[in-house]
Amino acid sequence: MTASLIPTMRELDSRTNDGLHFRLLWGPDDGRIAVTVDDGKTGEQLAFDVSDHERALEAFRHPFAYAAWHGLGAGVGQLAA
Repeated sequence: MTASLIPTMRELDSRTNDGLHFRLLWGPDDGRIAVTVDDGKTGEQLAFDVSDHERALEAFRHPFAYAAWHGLGAGVGQLAA
């Protein structure tokens, strides 16, 4: 999956907090779940797939902890293949 596929995904939930915009996305074609975080202050982005065996809402609620646990860094290119 690449960042270019994010626009084809459907938004299941979103929230904004202190300039950070969090989105929980679902791909209807393949059933993938992704979380994105956009920092409106710095322009940095984080995006990653949530594994099938993991809890998507937990990843959405705590994206930085999820990313750290899985060794992901900032950048749109962090979506899993």
